[in-house]
Parts: sequence; structure tokens; C-alpha cells
Amino acid sequence: MKIRYGEFTKDFLLLLAVAGMLAIASTSPYFLINLARLALKDKKFRHKNCKASDMALARSMAGLNKNKIVILKEEKGKFTVKLTEKGKKIVKEIQFDNLKIDKPKIWDGKWRIVIFDIPENKRRHMRDAMRQKLKKIGFYQMQKSVWVFPYPCEKEMRLLCEIFGVNSFVNMITSDKIYNDDALRRYFKL
Repeated sequence: MKIRYGEFTKDFLLLLAVAGMLAIASTSPYFLINLARLALKDKKFRHKNCKASDMALARSMAGLNKNKIVILKEEKGKFTVKLTEKGKKIVKEIQFDNLKIDKPKIWDGKWRIVIFDIPENKRRHMRDAMRQKLKKIGFYQMQKSVWVFPYPCEKEMRLLCEIFGVNSFVNMITSDKIYNDDALRRYFKL
């Protein structure tokens, strides 16, 4: 899944996904510029390398509206911006592309074991993509379809399963002990 949007556009879509909807007074003839400025005030979603002008940001949002990724609507003297279903799908792709698992400072001593049995005949490419993504985000492969990670990752696994459409083929186990876990401890530097 290759995302073809700039960093500001991605950040703006993620902001909309978290906020649900943005609203701004419509009395201004520079609505999109004001909306871009409003979005940039949220430092959580502001990209450190983003040096685009207000007009470029406004064009980005206009493009999102034109491509039916967001809906710009005027209601009772206010403009609202909402994600469409297409926009929600793109947000999931952005989240997938940026997926990483935060590591707490102190390990809780539990292993997260992901086991999957995805049928060869129907979803081979999904199974291979799942293996690739698990490896990329730092899981340890114990066996062909058994992967281990030491930190909480349930939310990230739900996102992966949803995107790949393999929910019914994946199980996750949280275990206090794995016999002979020396290689795991070395791999994760625990």
C-alpha cells in the first residue's frame, strides 16, 4: 500500500480521524487557509519538516474535498470538515504505513505470541504480507507462522488483521513464560 499524499495531508487526515470533525466560522472568504492554520496549531500532527505556505495547505485540503476524501459542508454559518468512507480507508492505510509499537521503559515480563494459519489457496499474498509486516515492526519469528513480541501490541495486531482481512485466522496469546527463551531475550535485549 503506497500512500501518495504529502506529510501535511497525511497529518491532516489523521487529525480528522482523531477529532471526528473540524468546524470553523464561514464568515471568512479565506476558509481553507484558516482551516489549514487551525490544523497546524495542533502540534501532535504537525510535521517538523512541513514548510508549506498557507495557500499550499489550502490547495491540499481542496484536493481532498475534490477527490471525495473529506466533505466540506456549510451548516448554520460554520464550515465542517468530515472524513468520507474513502477517507477513513486512506487513514487506515496511513496508520498501517506508519505502524510501530511503542516500547515501555520497563518490560512487564509477558510474551505476546501471534499464531496464524492463513489458507494457502485464497490468501497466500496476505499471509506473506503479514509475515513481512511483523518482521518490519520487530517481531521475532519462532516458527513459520508463530511470532513473538515482548510488549503490548493488541491494538496494532487488530489493525493488521483488519487491513489484511485475516481476523478469523489469527490468534494472539499473552504468556508469562516461554520455555528456553534465551534467544528471545537476546533478540529483544531484555
